[in-house]
Amino acid sequence: MDTRTLYTVVVADDEDELREAVCTMIPWQELGFRLVGSASNGLDALQLVEKHEPDLLLTDIRMPFISGIELARQVREIRPMTNIAFLSGYDDFEYAKQAIRYNIISYMLKPLTVSGLAEELKIIHQKIDDEFAVFRQAPPQGGGLDARAAMLMPLVLDDYADPEGSAQTQAYACQCGLLRDGSDRPHCTVMVSVLLNEEGSADTTPLFAASVDRLAAKYLRSVSFYAPGKIISVLLGEPSDFEEHLYILADEIPQMAGRVLGRRCRVGVSRVVDGLDALHDAYREAMEALRQEDRAEEDVQFIGDLEPAVKGGSLLCKRALETLDQHYMDPDLSLVSLSGMLDVSPNHLSACIKKYAGETFINTLIRKRMEAAQELLSTTNLKVRDVAQRCGYTDQHYFSYCFKKYSGESPNSLRRRLETEKEGEQG
Repeated sequence: MDTRTLYTVVVADDEDELREAVCTMIPWQELGFRLVGSASNGLDALQLVEKHEPDLLLTDIRMPFISGIELARQVREIRPMTNIAFLSGYDDFEYAKQAIRYNIISYMLKPLTVSGLAEELKIIHQKIDDEFAVFRQAPPQGGGLDARAAMLMPLVLDDYADPEGSAQTQAYACQCGLLRDGSDRPHCTVMVSVLLNEEGSADTTPLFAASVDRLAAKYLRSVSFYAPGKIISVLLGEPSDFEEHLYILADEIPQMAGRVLGRRCRVGVSRVVDGLDALHDAYREAMEALRQEDRAEEDVQFIGDLEPAVKGGSLLCKRALETLDQHYMDPDLSLVSLSGMLDVSPNHLSACIKKYAGETFINTLIRKRMEAAQELLSTTNLKVRDVAQRCGYTDQHYFSYCFKKYSGESPNSLRRRLETEKEGEQG
């Protein structure tokens, strides 16, 4: 099979024999997959997803350190286009349903035979084929602009907001199906997406509007339409919807364009506005974000990340590292919570940390926690459990695993070595 058609996969399971059997006995290439990594716990699996950006994560739902549900949530934050297949016991089915929104493509019950898993992988491969085909295909013929897009286009592109016409706008928005009823008053955001050619110039086709809209519909109410050189999307929802989903959608569009179309895609995103009459201003913000000179570094740019100047570049990374120094002991610290403290998008913060610190947020956080742990283990008599808690770990075994992986020795081994060295110096 042509390797360009193979879907990459990471396998995660804490049962060593099962994981080894899955990795070695499944004819991956014959089934249309390429195995790029395996992990025995959720932390390693998450790092492999960051490194390899796989098309599929095949994981047990009950994993050490990070559960399958939490792993699925975190994977969606860093690689929303990665599909996830769960392997688990029957009793976990209700538990697994919590994660359906996290791109769960399959749920397989243990015990599972090699042949049974192979058959399911065939089904999964076809599902991914279908997903990619939908992203590539043209919209149905004979439609032109639908009524919602036709209603929104002048509101977005023309600067003629009329406060006295708000009632009429609301009525027509209900009539064309954009709003549910007269009491439906969602907040809005405008997002502009541009496909680039090999020279880096805009090369967007009208067909891309349907692809963007299909992705957006997974997360928010949306209408997308083509304007020369770009796709404009109007996204509607409650403020909490945007807080949870907007940055994930903005990441998934260029990820999918790169993986499926082999094209780079840039995305500009406005602030959230409180009504349809503010769409033109939101559109101008999205375009301003899109035009930023930093275009070579980031595929997604939120207007809120551009002002003031302290929200960009090396200064933002410096602020992020300083804030991380103050909060690394919080077990719930995440890229999303840190970005909230700094009032920037997770996408922008992640890109800045990678560029200026030279590593991902996850690895930066682990390194900070491990350096703090080494200091505490070397200079205090605190129990390992207490050191773990002071470094942001509620599970001592998880802490010990991370520590040994980072430093090459366990916390207790470090202390014994330091004590031996101290006695040698005194002797």
